[in-house]
Amino acid sequence: MTIDNYYIADQFSLLAKLMDIHGENSFKSKSYASAAFTIEKLPQQLADITADKLSSIKGIGDSAAKKIIEILQTGQLAVLHEIIAKTPPGVIEMLSIKGLGPKKIATVWKEMGIESLGELLYACNENRLTLYKGFGEKTQKNVQDAIEFYFRNQGSHLFAEIESYAMNVQNLLSAAFQDHQFAHTGAFRRQLEIIDELAWVTTGSNDALQPFFEANNYATIDTTENTLTVKGAENIPLKFFLAKPGNFFATLFSTSSSEDFSQAWQSIPGVLESASQSFPSEEAIFEAAKIPYIVPALRETAAILQSPPGAGHALIQPTDIKGIIHSHSKWSDGSNTLEEMARACIALGYEYLVISDHSKSAFYANGLNEERIHAQHQEIDELNAKLAPFRIFKSIECDILNDGSLDYSDNILSTFDLVIASVHSNLKMTEEKAMMRLLNAIRNPYTTILGHMTGRLLLSRPGYPVNHQQIIEACAEHQVVLEINAHPRRLDIDWRFIQAAMQQNVLLSVDPDAHTIDGYADCRYGVLAAQKGGLTRNMNLSSFTRTELENYLAARKSRLGV
Repeated sequence: MTIDNYYIADQFSLLAKLMDIHGENSFKSKSYASAAFTIEKLPQQLADITADKLSSIKGIGDSAAKKIIEILQTGQLAVLHEIIAKTPPGVIEMLSIKGLGPKKIATVWKEMGIESLGELLYACNENRLTLYKGFGEKTQKNVQDAIEFYFRNQGSHLFAEIESYAMNVQNLLSAAFQDHQFAHTGAFRRQLEIIDELAWVTTGSNDALQPFFEANNYATIDTTENTLTVKGAENIPLKFFLAKPGNFFATLFSTSSSEDFSQAWQSIPGVLESASQSFPSEEAIFEAAKIPYIVPALRETAAILQSPPGAGHALIQPTDIKGIIHSHSKWSDGSNTLEEMARACIALGYEYLVISDHSKSAFYANGLNEERIHAQHQEIDELNAKLAPFRIFKSIECDILNDGSLDYSDNILSTFDLVIASVHSNLKMTEEKAMMRLLNAIRNPYTTILGHMTGRLLLSRPGYPVNHQQIIEACAEHQVVLEINAHPRRLDIDWRFIQAAMQQNVLLSVDPDAHTIDGYADCRYGVLAAQKGGLTRNMNLSSFTRTELENYLAARKSRLGV
């Protein structure tokens, strides 16, 4: 490590910013910021100046001089390490975002309770920043754009964020190499929620592809006899598996299967002998192995080969979503009016809208108190009379409080057609605490759906620890639906537990958690995740027609006596 003026200036600058974030002595923080500016502009290296002369430099006082000596002697600054230790890493990372100064970061952390960039981006998506002083719509949009740019350069990407780029590259290649085949493969083809690289199988050659990409400002990262990897300004590796027309589909099959699936496949008698054969399609590969065709999304585990889905178990499709469950309007932190949300549903062909604005404890999201609930229900009644046969169902995303109780009395909860119960506060919990809260909420007869079960935010927040099997069993016992929150940054419940829920006859529900009309489109990403878990239409609540949903809710209330 080189301890030059730039390094020392960076130490002072970070110290000043963190002091401002923590609301410490503003005079001291300004003096450290001034020292950082002075140090960076000095023509001479501080290491070459004797200790007794440091404090005489204009802009550097006795306090700063002592800290410079400390850095030169030890390579670090004790007071900086102390303040870093009491600052969440995600809050420090916010300093990398253009438009977020210490004062705004202090608001984000201390008033909004946000401790990571992923949480902040999600808050922007929910239109939440505009509720706080210093954050108008323009500022919120700038912050959102800056965070998205930052994430694009970190190496891992959400499926939804990378999808359009993957399609653009595909179109570019298909137009440039019309005599060759290109097909997506790898993690993207298997619809994994996190993508580290995009991959293709192609009949194109290295000699043709490499000059093409270099001419389009892509750098070559790696080449072998059978692969080419390049990277462009988007910082996403693009890997190409080079195949011949005769082994195109065999290569596509092998590269779009996980390691576990591939190992299990190769243990099937006769499969190795057919590996060198030429197949006209992937379906033909399965026919040769006498196994029903398994779509790429399901090629993750060996278990799928033990019981491949039959013809009567078709995976859920985006067109199977019949209504929007879990959405927010201007009544809480949404961007659109209730009527706008409903009319957008009608225009998209949906049969109903379940409006689930935030409950009163979600003050940060303009949650509804009892009086406002009554007013909203009046508006819903008026809109239902006007928009029939389309229906708006009265719902609430009700906070699960610290003891696992819900945010309203039973009297208020009984006024809703259905209740989505979610944890939004005190997320730093042990598994014991999290399970107590969730199980208590599940036992409440008014809880219809358990929302975003772990509270995770992909690439940002792992979520609180839970015992998935225990929650699934509790939902089965108390007839509670498990949400598949379709927001691309949530996708919670994790698709890896969908099969366990279905085996217990627990219904799931692909819900967009939409805070804008555009948010309805997120249903598709929830469906893609649900497909990986093997979800079928009949086990998905949001695939119920309006009449089916009405009958289901009425029967459930009758059974539970609520």
